[in-house]
Amino acid sequence: MQTLPDLGRPPDIPPAATAAAMALLATGRLHRYAEAAGNSDSGAGGVVAELERSFARLTGRRYAVAVNSCGAALYLALKAAGVAAGDPVLMNAFTLGPVPGAVQHAGAQPVLVEITEDLVIDMDDLRRKAQASGARVLMLSHMRGHLCDLAELQALCERLGLTLIEDCAHTLGASWNDKPSGSFGQTGCFSFQSGKHVNTGEGGILVTDDDDVAAQTILHSGSYMLYAQNGTVPPPDVMARWQGHCGNYSMRMSTLAAALALPQLDLLDARVADWNASHDRIAQRLMQADGFVLPNRPPAETYAQSSLQFRLPALSHARMQTYVTTARAAGVWVKWFGIRTPEGYNSNPAHWSATATTEVPRACAIQATLCDIRLPLGLTDDDCCAIAETLIYAANHARGADHATT
Repeated sequence: MQTLPDLGRPPDIPPAATAAAMALLATGRLHRYAEAAGNSDSGAGGVVAELERSFARLTGRRYAVAVNSCGAALYLALKAAGVAAGDPVLMNAFTLGPVPGAVQHAGAQPVLVEITEDLVIDMDDLRRKAQASGARVLMLSHMRGHLCDLAELQALCERLGLTLIEDCAHTLGASWNDKPSGSFGQTGCFSFQSGKHVNTGEGGILVTDDDDVAAQTILHSGSYMLYAQNGTVPPPDVMARWQGHCGNYSMRMSTLAAALALPQLDLLDARVADWNASHDRIAQRLMQADGFVLPNRPPAETYAQSSLQFRLPALSHARMQTYVTTARAAGVWVKWFGIRTPEGYNSNPAHWSATATTEVPRACAIQATLCDIRLPLGLTDDDCCAIAETLIYAANHARGADHATT
């Protein structure tokens, strides 16, 4: 049996990033602003500002604000959208804990919206929940890289009077009709956590075209009086309007994280091509096998798929547990969204029952047999074939099929 690759392997840190980080360490100047008060007021901004300018260009937005995590970016996006304690905030029911966590951090109340079998938000249920709840904000998670019809969603949000916040933790490099994810809402929030498209261990970035949103985010992120050093800054009158009204939450990205991130932006296209090639090889094989159901990918969607999702709808909860155990024992670490106790980075609506309102039976039923695997960079054709055959073997074993062999 072929030795399978480590699916949890994060993207490598390129030599240019390592060199930049080591050069920073040698100076000891790791503060989130390159020139701290008392040293210089040159306004150079340093590597964090350079990252912000580069990322704004990459996503086609006027402003980018680098922060210490995507969760922090989501929270700041909610604050800038005017969300207050007790407010309802709509969110799709296929996501991870940091999304309802950001809503809870803002003192607001998550209102869950159903999903379709393609793992994207249900527009009809969104309409119903928006009208029933009176919510004015939708925090949309492009969970595991799946984009809904963003043009249709944007138009629906305008009709319903909803402010759209995009959680793009899994969609850096993805687009809808050639328009990048993160450019449809008032804000887009991205992650640089180790398993994401840019690997800095921890980190995030918020993008927007709105002067007031950018000003509030810069001030809240902990700019002290050094906000002129940010890479993309609203006009002075806008900053003056918000100065003194925004608390310092100390959420800005460190120079060390920015030094690791910046060289990786140039690698994004190659990484996306690598991930998508592996995704498509494995997906094509699974679609030929009995019992596997994979999400449909519309032609308008250009995806950046660093993971792969599939359902086994014919399996009971007990057989799903057998499936997961078998696949892992055979060397493929499968994650299961139907698990009753949260595990690692997987969760489902039942795990947020203490904080979220409204039931989502369809989303729960879909996730009951939903699994995924991470896709490390550099998989060979043989690796992809071996991974797919292991997943099929585990499914046959869980069904008790006689031909459960590798």
